[in-house]
Amino acid sequence: MKKNFVLCLFVLGLFCASDAVLAQANKNALYTAPFGVQAYTFRRSFPNGVEATLDSIKRFGFTEIEGSGGKMAPEEFKKLCNERGISIPSTGAGYEELVKDPAGVAARTKALGATYLMCAWIPHEKGNFTLENAKKAVADFNAAGKVLKENGITFCYHTHGYEFQPYEKGTLLDYIIANTNPQYVSFEMDVLWTHFGGGDPVALLKKYGNRWKLMHLKDLRKGTPKDLTGGTSTDNDVALGTGEIDIPGILREANKIGIKHFFIEDESNRVNEQVPQTIAYLKSLKK
Repeated sequence: MKKNFVLCLFVLGLFCASDAVLAQANKNALYTAPFGVQAYTFRRSFPNGVEATLDSIKRFGFTEIEGSGGKMAPEEFKKLCNERGISIPSTGAGYEELVKDPAGVAARTKALGATYLMCAWIPHEKGNFTLENAKKAVADFNAAGKVLKENGITFCYHTHGYEFQPYEKGTLLDYIIANTNPQYVSFEMDVLWTHFGGGDPVALLKKYGNRWKLMHLKDLRKGTPKDLTGGTSTDNDVALGTGEIDIPGILREANKIGIKHFFIEDESNRVNEQVPQTIAYLKSLKK
């Protein structure tokens, strides 16, 4: 009896020790948010079966998704996600749809259970984003953002790199941020496109603080030529930690300003290989 009692105490001690080690590891972890994914990562899989794709997303360990389920009714997509323990904090809409029918966009967003709506592209001539483009976007975003806010939704413009055209003492992104109403317009930083366009993600996070609400986590192949087109070969989209972007520095600053939702987005043809690498890298990072 005494030996069994001692054995029980020993086993209990091991459990307590392992819990303490795990707690300390979690305390030192740099990435502590839920693991989220941008649905575009699985754009080749969704057309072949939404449920099977969501099963795969669950197996990867994701508990958040930014997306809408495409042509599927938003209520049905939400149901399928809920069944797998996946929430939908954010979804997206095209620029024209947002401008023409912000109320309809709001209704779809609410049906998904999302509280953020992002737009990832402002129409313009490729490589020639102008002040006139920026001015129109400011007016359209302020108007649509007001409708979304009235429906309990935060509108975010997703940076895409072409906004870094020089303007006065800064860039056209600075112009957009300065002239949009903070009550109606927030921002989602895509760290790859921000870097690709010549922006400094860490400096921009520091400069604009809580105007940033969401983030796309991606990495860019080392030595990739940069420009202001907002586009590069998908071969240049690499697993986090293997490219040239300062992911730890970005995460430290994002944590400081309170970003809660991070979406891994992988535009490459190597998703099944790279996504696990990216997740393992994020788990390995320490403060």
